[in-house]
Amino acid sequence: MDTMKGLKRTHYCGQVLEAGQEVTVGGFCDTVRNKGGIIFIVLRDRTGVVQLTFDDTSDKQVFEKAASCHSEYVVMAKGMVRERESKNPKIPTGNVEIYVTDLRILSKAQTTPFEIVDNSNTNEELRLKYRYLDLRRTPLQRNIITRHEVARIAREYFYENGFIEIETPMFMKSTPEGARDYLVPSRVHPGRFYALPQSPQIYKQLLMISGFDRYVQLSRCFRDEDLRADRQPEFTQIDLEMSFVDEQDIQETIEGFLVKLFREVLSKEIPAPFERITFAEAMNRFGSDKPDTRFGMEIKDITDTVKDVDFVVFKNAIEMGGSVRAICLKDGANTYTRKEIDKLTEHAKGIGAKGLAYVRWVEDAPNCSFGKFLKEGELEAILNKVDAQKGDVVLIVADKNKTVLSTLGALRLIAGKKLGVIDETKYNFLWITEMPFFEHDEENDTWVAAHHPFTMPMEECVEYLESEPDKVRAKAWDLVLNGVELSSGSMRITDCELQQKMFELLGMTKEEIDLKFGFLVDAYKYAAPPHGGMGIGLDRLAMIICGADNLRDVTAFPKVQNASELMSQCPAEVDVKQLEELHICLKLEDKE
Repeated sequence: MDTMKGLKRTHYCGQVLEAGQEVTVGGFCDTVRNKGGIIFIVLRDRTGVVQLTFDDTSDKQVFEKAASCHSEYVVMAKGMVRERESKNPKIPTGNVEIYVTDLRILSKAQTTPFEIVDNSNTNEELRLKYRYLDLRRTPLQRNIITRHEVARIAREYFYENGFIEIETPMFMKSTPEGARDYLVPSRVHPGRFYALPQSPQIYKQLLMISGFDRYVQLSRCFRDEDLRADRQPEFTQIDLEMSFVDEQDIQETIEGFLVKLFREVLSKEIPAPFERITFAEAMNRFGSDKPDTRFGMEIKDITDTVKDVDFVVFKNAIEMGGSVRAICLKDGANTYTRKEIDKLTEHAKGIGAKGLAYVRWVEDAPNCSFGKFLKEGELEAILNKVDAQKGDVVLIVADKNKTVLSTLGALRLIAGKKLGVIDETKYNFLWITEMPFFEHDEENDTWVAAHHPFTMPMEECVEYLESEPDKVRAKAWDLVLNGVELSSGSMRITDCELQQKMFELLGMTKEEIDLKFGFLVDAYKYAAPPHGGMGIGLDRLAMIICGADNLRDVTAFPKVQNASELMSQCPAEVDVKQLEELHICLKLEDKE
């Protein structure tokens, strides 16, 4: 095997653009083509590829080395850059090649379990098992580098705007934050556990009490919850907190960061300020608290229009205090045949709706699934209300408001994708404000907190905390991009008495409060400036910028759905000695 002695890399492969210079490059052999009297090796590194050329005028030893190379060998090559006879306009270095005078084979590779190509059709599980090989592929390398750029620009922006980066503990006390904690046993404190942070929430509030009025951190967070495409058990949050500010100050700070980020990474000018709508408006118009606003198809309330229609489904919903609402699929009649509408109906039932009524207008007379219950003029009134015309399909759901909105919100997204009306080149940012303070647990008929217990209610809603929880709105907001929730934020409670009341409303006893939050409660007794903050999911942001469908595509070593890593096969068993040192005795159920 050769060594690097005497060679120093002067250029990355993707930087070799001009003929007439001597360069030294290093990388992986992407392809090797031996034409007998001439050999071409395409050399690859993280910046791109460049062609190495060897012919009958090359040094014999250099030529023989080139002939022995195979895909994924690691080599260094020194030579003169010259113009290619057969140019390749598809790559930046396609006009030149390196005529190699010195070639070193630094490491040989056995045949890889799958081909290292950009558009791999290899099963994802196999690629994740050999993730270090998968990461050699250009698309994944591009994604990881883009993720790095997001992190770099975040740090630069917040530093420039007076934020101080402060690391908060990775081992902390287990406190309720909405998801299960990952617990770490303590060797020196038998029977006691650290928790990995679900977020730095408590510590960043303490930093505001400490006088650090602008904090930022690219924080690692851990949540033991079921995974999906946009969720990993460990993730990175661009976390910030600010003192002596209100909601709009925080939101404008985030807008400035995102405008800078999209300008530098995608050369896109994002208009600011971003649109702001309340939670109630988002639900009523789009049936979602994270609406995709790149297309219309908004929900229309037709309750008043159909209140006299002699159709028992509508009547029952209205009598229960629910509503009848609809969406209009413009030019959807050809795509949404009766068979396709039946599929939507099954989907609606899966969400919780009792069924799906529809009007499909193909011929001169619209086809209405409940037409036999209509009197003259009633169908025309419905069509006018939703602005339906020939060629359209109208989908109608009647039920409790919560069911109606969530069902139509889901159907809206399905139809939008199928009809191809979503502009994939657009980036629509949206602030969702005035979030509900409580959520109703229908199973137990109780009201539970919708946010962490330090969230400030709106001043005009404080009087309803105990008497009418459904009226209470929070000084909390979400940031949504193209239907993906990027971030949540809120103003924090700084009044000790109000904070105590909040704990009590959540059903916590004084003992529980002292045990879980005593140190924080004590801290607020020594005065705290008004403050608030938020955390942006760096991984989700990178996923959208890269046009990826899954967080795994922007995470170097991701977990799969069961929270395991296929490459290292973790989580894994540990030996008995380690368990004894941690005072842990395993009691596993018999799998049989």
